[in-house]
Amino acid sequence: MDDRYSADVLSPGWQKAGRIIIPTQEASRDLVVEEVATGFCGAVVRVERKTVTLEDRHGKHRLFPLGGGFLLEGQPVVLVAPTMAGALGLARTASGSMAVADVPARVARASRIFVEGRHDAELVEKVWGADLRIEGVVVEYLEGIDHLEEILTDFGPSSTRRIGVLVDHLVPHSKESRIAEAVARGKHRDSVLVVGHPYIDVWQAVKPSRVGLSAWPQIPRNVEWKHGICAALGWPHDEQADIARAWQRILGQVHSYADLEPALLGRVEHLIDFVTEDDRSGVPL
Repeated sequence: MDDRYSADVLSPGWQKAGRIIIPTQEASRDLVVEEVATGFCGAVVRVERKTVTLEDRHGKHRLFPLGGGFLLEGQPVVLVAPTMAGALGLARTASGSMAVADVPARVARASRIFVEGRHDAELVEKVWGADLRIEGVVVEYLEGIDHLEEILTDFGPSSTRRIGVLVDHLVPHSKESRIAEAVARGKHRDSVLVVGHPYIDVWQAVKPSRVGLSAWPQIPRNVEWKHGICAALGWPHDEQADIARAWQRILGQVHSYADLEPALLGRVEHLIDFVTEDDRSGVPL
């Protein structure tokens, strides 16, 4: 027979009897949680001393205080800042390189990286900007590469003044491939490296899933590509300002190298290596 009065109510552990213990969970990057009060569900993209930023599947960001009030796979958790080991794991630049704290930007090298347009430059800056400042590499945009040979002649590349060029749509038999081949055969071949990705425009180098697509739409050749993309997505595209806003909308979904296609990543890394490696005499570029 159960004796409801037999237990000592003052015995150790009586304070915790019947209490539900909610586990703690480190707010590591890409952890997907739901904030109970608002129903906002998203992945962890930033953790500060007392707050966590979540990004939902539409790219919207919300800031919440660390602590209770979150669900992980439907179960309550208390979000806490990562431990020292976890924090060290997050101490990386957007390109995936180890972040170096309190290091001033290096004085700009003579060597340069050229990209085709403003959007290319903004994307490179967003993902590789920290690395480029430490290395002292300046990125300039050309507004197209039709006159690349003349630009190189004016710049005067040399073994200590190298040029790396990132080209859109570098595929066999394209205009861009013919220009790249001419440079590779020309007088600047030892001090200029032209590489490229296969995409019509750098927009395509952003993974389509980042803007809610399974694939970038196919645009007829007689339609200007960016206008066609905006039309296919139902975005305004009548004016250049509309195109600029569309790009900012896409760029806003890029937070790190993981948001970009591998075909672009390797090319940019190759260019950075090329313009920062030492020349044959051992003098830094």
